[in-house]
Amino acid sequence: MIAAITSPRVMRSILPALSLSVILIAIFYLQPRAMSYVGLNLLLNLALPIAFATLAQMCVITVNDLDLGIGSYVGLIACIGATWLNDTPLIGLAALAGCIALYAALGALIHLRNLPSIVVTLGMSFVWLGLALLVLPTPGGKAPEWIRAIMTLKTPLVPFTIYAAIGVALLVHVGLMRSAYGAVLRGAGGNPRSVARAGWSLLRTKMTMFALAGFFGVLSGLSLIGLTTSADANIALRYTLLSIAGVILGGGEFVGGRISPVGAVIGAITLTLAASFLSFLRLPPDWQIGAQGGILILVLALRAIINRGEARR
Repeated sequence: MIAAITSPRVMRSILPALSLSVILIAIFYLQPRAMSYVGLNLLLNLALPIAFATLAQMCVITVNDLDLGIGSYVGLIACIGATWLNDTPLIGLAALAGCIALYAALGALIHLRNLPSIVVTLGMSFVWLGLALLVLPTPGGKAPEWIRAIMTLKTPLVPFTIYAAIGVALLVHVGLMRSAYGAVLRGAGGNPRSVARAGWSLLRTKMTMFALAGFFGVLSGLSLIGLTTSADANIALRYTLLSIAGVILGGGEFVGGRISPVGAVIGAITLTLAASFLSFLRLPPDWQIGAQGGILILVLALRAIINRGEARR
């Protein structure tokens, strides 16, 4: 029994939850008042938008690509949500649908032309930023009331963010990890030749995953303005690096279609809490970014040790 629990495979799967637990314990030790409904609500205030951005990045990483434009894309969605979606809902919805379609087209372009996703998505980050500035040249706008109502919903026992994060993580886990088509989508990153020989279209799978990334990016941008009540083209630029870190912290890998939706959400929450923990330590903002990177490196080092132990077996 003990040997099964301490096996490398089990240890690797529980590492994201263990990292989250350590951060929570440290926060509660430094600030006991955070162990309350109000305290948790403040700590996790921005966790949901980051979790959605992390899931978007995870979809791209699943097919062995990397998205360096998700932060700018979320900023564009926020600008559309705070302007067109609020003033002219039909135009706003059409614009959001168009953004998702463009993301699917990016997947098709990368696959058909065999282009490096890093270069394409980096270039698109400037396009997304430029479009956001056209939609909203200066910070402002107003979030639709229904989005604000959802994001400020008062739920029993624990804040709404926790319920939403658990629900989304389980839903994506079932869709990607437990369904037949989810296995095909992951197989496109793990063993694309076998997927193609089985009769599945690699173009369709890549377009599907990029469309899902665009969809989760839309959820990230809309949930973000639901919390901030207004928008800015630069509001989510940090989400690009945070989303990559969240996927890796949650047990995902850059190649092989190895991902964990539940772990990705846990990784996003851990990064959100890490920022609060470092603030409690009264570290200067410039040092906090470096400290977050140090936490990520520590977790990756532990995973490397676990993987080495599994290889020896």
